[in-house]
Amino acid sequence: MKKLIRLIILVVFTLSMSSCYYDQIEEVELPPGTVVEFAADIQPIFVTYGCTDCHNGTLDPDLRAGNEYSSLVPEYVTAGNADGSELYTKLANEGHAGLDNNSLALIQEWINSGALNN
Repeated sequence: MKKLIRLIILVVFTLSMSSCYYDQIEEVELPPGTVVEFAADIQPIFVTYGCTDCHNGTLDPDLRAGNEYSSLVPEYVTAGNADGSELYTKLANEGHAGLDNNSLALIQEWINSGALNN
């Protein structure tokens, strides 16, 4: 009987550990020549995902309308280097704000294209 209980515990433990995993973000490739604009493509992401609910002037970066760009660049965004930018790495690696893959790809492309205020 003790062997059966040990076996059951071992099986339950093994199954519970195998169910622990981290979601891998599936990269989205934007069509070649895609131009990502800060005002048209990036700013709406902050509102859609509720980023502005917390980052409203009391928590950095300040993502309120009119403050987003100057709060992000250069402190959180290294133009031309998404992988070296805190904004992108936090969103991509920590799943912060639960962004969908397309939004994350837009942010990545915007940063890698120079993070322009357009």
